[in-house]
Amino acid sequence: MQPGPDADNSKTVDVEPKPVPLSVLDLSFVTSGTAPAQALANTIDLAKFVDPLGYKRFWLAEHHSLASVASSAPEIMIGQVAAATRNLRVGSGGIMLTNHAPLMVAERFKMLEALFPGRIDLGLGRAPGTDQVTAFALRRHMEERQGDDFLERLQELFLWENRDFPDGHPFNKITVMPSGVPLPPVWLLGSSDYSAQLAGEIGAPYAFASHFSDLDPVMPMLTYRSRFKPSQHLDAPYSILAVAAVVAETQEQAENLALTYDLNWLRRAKGEMHPLPSPEEALAYSWTEQERAYIARRRQKLYCGTPQQVSSRLRQAASVTQADEIMVTSSIYDHDLRKASYALLAGEWAALAKAA
Repeated sequence: MQPGPDADNSKTVDVEPKPVPLSVLDLSFVTSGTAPAQALANTIDLAKFVDPLGYKRFWLAEHHSLASVASSAPEIMIGQVAAATRNLRVGSGGIMLTNHAPLMVAERFKMLEALFPGRIDLGLGRAPGTDQVTAFALRRHMEERQGDDFLERLQELFLWENRDFPDGHPFNKITVMPSGVPLPPVWLLGSSDYSAQLAGEIGAPYAFASHFSDLDPVMPMLTYRSRFKPSQHLDAPYSILAVAAVVAETQEQAENLALTYDLNWLRRAKGEMHPLPSPEEALAYSWTEQERAYIARRRQKLYCGTPQQVSSRLRQAASVTQADEIMVTSSIYDHDLRKASYALLAGEWAALAKAA
């Protein structure tokens, strides 16, 4: 697999770290003023908008029964986004493998690879992407397996690709169609150190979901590199750091846009699932001191500010984590302002790369 530029496993932390490639993660955000169908249309519009701006990838997530996210079938959206763009690699961030039969995943992503050769990524996650009841509904007709069966399913996916089932196994009679098409690069995604270790052990590219993980990204990102073993998939480690960012022309404007994050985080912490609120809704909310303290802690994970401020923080994050790429997700309430955020960041990033 060739997920990106040749990785450098001998990076050190520089005083002035050089910019790495930027990418986009989009969840088809549903807001209090945006219907889910419009959220899907906005995703395609965003992809077309960022396509000429220098972003490397555009990944779609899998979530179920979440009022703020319309992206429940990333493989469908991948085809739509890839058809509407020319430069971006398009992929899943990710397919929740425990929700799907490995054969189905192999078929669908081989089909995408056949339609858009060299532009598809297959990112895989362990979590169900939903609550326990919805997860049960998704899997209720599957063969029951005990415990965490992610590794078993991952192994089966590779067996389908390599046609390497044991002699006499009935699956040897099955042809994964379209035949003659390779599976796209398989990425392991995670928000803890488990996937980091596994990705390193099997020699796969890795993406860490720092945008929602409570874990400091440095440990899993460096663990991945230290555990990496070259494989048929990849010669050297390659990792993505996924972050949440809000960029505006002024700090004050960015802070106002980030109010959407504040109220959404608080609601999620209370188990309240709603579409993304507007900044005005967040301003109208009666915050307690305890809630403000919680949000202040959460804000430390958000890259919020002017293009210069956010770029500086992202460069440092890439340096200390040795990330080969930064993937940005932005749940700004207003779609046009979300697009502007990506444009501002891309412009500053390009200027930094030119000056480096």
